Amino acid sequence: MELKATALGKRMAQHPYDRVELLNAGVKVSGDRHEYLIPFNQLTAIHCKRGLVWGELEFVLPENKVVRLHGTEWADTQRFHHHLQTRWQQWSDEMSAIAAEVLSRQLTLIANSDAQGKWLTREAVAQVRQKIHQALEALPVPVSRLESFDNCRELWRQCQAWLKDRDASRLQHNQHFTEMMLEHYSAFFKNIESSPLNDAQARAVVNGERSLLVLAGAGSGKTSVLVARAGWLLMRGEAAAEQILLLAFGRKAAQEMDDRIRERLNTEDISAKTFHALALYIIQQGSKKVPVISQLENDTQARQKLFTDCWQQQCQEKKAQAKGWRQWLEEEMEWEVPEGDYWHDPKILRRMGSRLDRWVSLMRSHGGSQAEMIDSAPDEIRELFGKRVKLMAPLLKAWKTALKEEGAVDFSGLIHQAINILEKGRFVSPWKHILVDEFQDISPQRAALLAALRKQNSHTTLFAVGDDWQAIYRFSGAQLSLTTAFSETFGEGDSCALDTTYRFNGRIGEVANSFIQQNPHQLRKPLNSLTAGDKKAVTLLPDDQLDALLDKLSGYAKPEQRILVMARYHHLKPSALDKAATRWPKLTIDFMTIHASKGQQADYAIVLGLQEGQDAFPAPARESIMEQALLPQPEDFPDAEERRLLYVAMTRARERVWLMFNKQQPSVFVDALKYLDVPVARKP
Repeated sequence: MELKATALGKRMAQHPYDRVELLNAGVKVSGDRHEYLIPFNQLTAIHCKRGLVWGELEFVLPENKVVRLHGTEWADTQRFHHHLQTRWQQWSDEMSAIAAEVLSRQLTLIANSDAQGKWLTREAVAQVRQKIHQALEALPVPVSRLESFDNCRELWRQCQAWLKDRDASRLQHNQHFTEMMLEHYSAFFKNIESSPLNDAQARAVVNGERSLLVLAGAGSGKTSVLVARAGWLLMRGEAAAEQILLLAFGRKAAQEMDDRIRERLNTEDISAKTFHALALYIIQQGSKKVPVISQLENDTQARQKLFTDCWQQQCQEKKAQAKGWRQWLEEEMEWEVPEGDYWHDPKILRRMGSRLDRWVSLMRSHGGSQAEMIDSAPDEIRELFGKRVKLMAPLLKAWKTALKEEGAVDFSGLIHQAINILEKGRFVSPWKHILVDEFQDISPQRAALLAALRKQNSHTTLFAVGDDWQAIYRFSGAQLSLTTAFSETFGEGDSCALDTTYRFNGRIGEVANSFIQQNPHQLRKPLNSLTAGDKKAVTLLPDDQLDALLDKLSGYAKPEQRILVMARYHHLKPSALDKAATRWPKLTIDFMTIHASKGQQADYAIVLGLQEGQDAFPAPARESIMEQALLPQPEDFPDAEERRLLYVAMTRARERVWLMFNKQQPSVFVDALKYLDVPVARKP
């Protein structure tokens, strides 16, 4: 069937198209010089219009493109339009059935995931979206027409929900999954730990995202969640014991984790590893030469003596070295350096040991050559840092020589070797799930080891628990941004927070939480307590009242209740504790630095040294050029890490905290605490 413009209509219209022919499943619009073939699967609408004399047909294509035919006799135009519309509608009805089947098939796949009890990950959603797009490309009708078909309309709207608002659809799906799991496995969540998991803990355990960071405040049950997660994977058959890798940051923490796993899961097939033990295992499996860990790594005194001996020798034998070190210590460190052979001065020597040890460790952790190390330093300190590296070079060489003579490697070298083996494909990871405790303490080097493991298997999940409010190890290379920007480093995933603390009362929590969040850069998270606590649960007390405080505690503290005394530095241990065994024989008193107290808990906590001046808390923010170049950049907030350190100290206590301050030179934290209505007592 064909429709042509009249001779007069053609001449008056002056349009490139003057006739249309109905094909088997389309139309061909043509003119003397132009031709346009329009299949039915590209048509979205056909309009028939009447002008003053002649008719007009309008064929609408996707993206509102229009092809028009002018100058046809009106009656003929109506007849052609009616016939064309009937044919097109018949074709559309047939094709809509096919389209409905295609859309329904995609939605069934999504529904099956729900029915099979699977968590819908962000990665899976991306795949769903991709499959929907592929299905849309395979439809026999334009997408814009789906809304007009009764059998496609609702299916198309469901698909649009996944395409337009993927998070809402994913969250709705996962919310349903979580509720179903919590109800179906309620007995598991009640019995997996000594006390039932709370709602936030249980929801973290069942979260199936490929990368998940659980932000868990002090005393909120991080270890319980890790143990429950391992038990959940085993119970659901998502992994065998040998496919679960549990990582801790120290031997003691790993041992405690093993004990907990053995007690709660009744298995010895899952064993926690430190990052160094993991690296050693990878090297043992992927290399013929099994490395030995240097004894110097576990002997701080011997290690520091190696560095100070080398340093003294360099200063003794080379005038340039002696001059360079003197400038370093006087101008940058602002030390009082005696005239003459200052490197023999006992006081200088004592202070140098720990610093040389630390600087060599930072250089080893960097892993690159000295030239690469210098190039990576900030522009404003690069030249000076280069001079410092040259002064440190003999010490770094002495360390490497000592390792070679011992036939051993250090911790940094161990991880570098492990990463190298993974990248060369000489070790195939058996682990489907990696669980990491205290994630806020992770360093770039350890993060690189995790990344290398996961690169081997794109389906390996990372389940990490940590607390950015307790990130206090920047001095050893820990990088807080690896936690606060978790998804950017470890791939798109989820984060959630545990919202209940089982350790301290509400007043301690209120003060500690408010104090840490005075820094606007700290991540916000709720942390509720089970008990209220009174106004005096956190009290500021002058530091000359320690004896009086312990006297008072001896009157009501029970022998089984622990009193934890903490200070910024170990040498600030108060002399009052030397007489504690006889003066307060019934009190259980422990002293440790705040850094060492992490992970500890006590009934009562006493925090010493809130003062300015010498041995100040917060400690001065000054850093050597070595730290500025080799450590992560400091945060843009005064005393950010020192503030977290005080948070750690306050949250060790279950019942009460006393913050001892110097009345003549009070710490800047004292005013910050007063602002939070922390009472100041003259005496206990």
